[in-house]
Amino acid sequence: MQKRTLGNGNLEVSALGLGCMSMTGGFSLIPDRQEMLALIRSAVERGVTFFDTAEVYGPFINEELVGEALAPVRDQVVIATKFGFQFDEGKSSGVNSRPEHIKEAVEGSLKRLNIDTIDLLYQHRVDPNVPIEDVAGAVQELIQAGKVKHFGLSEAGAQTIRRAHKTQPVTALQSEYSLWHRKPEEEIIPTLAELGIGFVPFSPLGKGFLTGKIDENTAFDSTDIRSTIPRFTPQARKVNQALIDLIGIIAERKEATTAQIALAWLITQKPWIVPIPGTRRLERLEENLGAVTVELTADDLSEIESASANITIQGERYPEHLERLTGL
Repeated sequence: MQKRTLGNGNLEVSALGLGCMSMTGGFSLIPDRQEMLALIRSAVERGVTFFDTAEVYGPFINEELVGEALAPVRDQVVIATKFGFQFDEGKSSGVNSRPEHIKEAVEGSLKRLNIDTIDLLYQHRVDPNVPIEDVAGAVQELIQAGKVKHFGLSEAGAQTIRRAHKTQPVTALQSEYSLWHRKPEEEIIPTLAELGIGFVPFSPLGKGFLTGKIDENTAFDSTDIRSTIPRFTPQARKVNQALIDLIGIIAERKEATTAQIALAWLITQKPWIVPIPGTRRLERLEENLGAVTVELTADDLSEIESASANITIQGERYPEHLERLTGL
């Protein structure tokens, strides 16, 4: 597995990470825990060293799963988790990045992950009620205390990133980025390039849509978050199929899958971009990892660029109440 470095903090990780959110629910019924433990360990065996979780996934049980799975290889992997939500009776009830709450959240994450230090700690969503300088300062204190190694932000806007970075250097930004969500190219990626901050795209496969396995006739269970997302209505999927058709042309030529082309495109954008596709199946994990060896030429990239410019993606990426939580 190829390695990449995130930011000027010299955090070295595998060229593809593994997003673990769906391993404790979110896209359907909660999968078998033993199977998910085995899947995470299979990823390690295949060279993945970068694993992504958060306290809100579950909530809490995702960190426990990741911690247990990686305990035997703790010194070989990078574990990223996130703070930033308030919990009432075990459910998220909004954002909370007050410094005292951050420190409480980190203590909980350390315990659930069963580790002494969090390799990369993200603010999960920007808290409009807490100055980002206070957030960065709290994480700085945690770094000085040896409880955190690197500071990250998620879904933060360019000015927020700049302000945080002045207080405590930001190693990585995690935000959605893929062939069907390219907004980060406007301000975010240039800002990261200027400041020397790595980029960790989540949903690099468009919550499964860019695998080419979903069409307008696909049915989603009511427990599946995609059943609430405007971009996944049958009409939107029918229109958005044009992007899959485009990727499919490149995939056929490269003897690859559409998922591999979508991931290879991301990796090719910058040497400091590390996507974290999630999966709950070993065959999908292996397929995703195969993207690292797919070579897209300048002509391939130009073809994707010119053709995709004529495709307008239909539907918002989140329901309105969740879209308000983004800082973009």
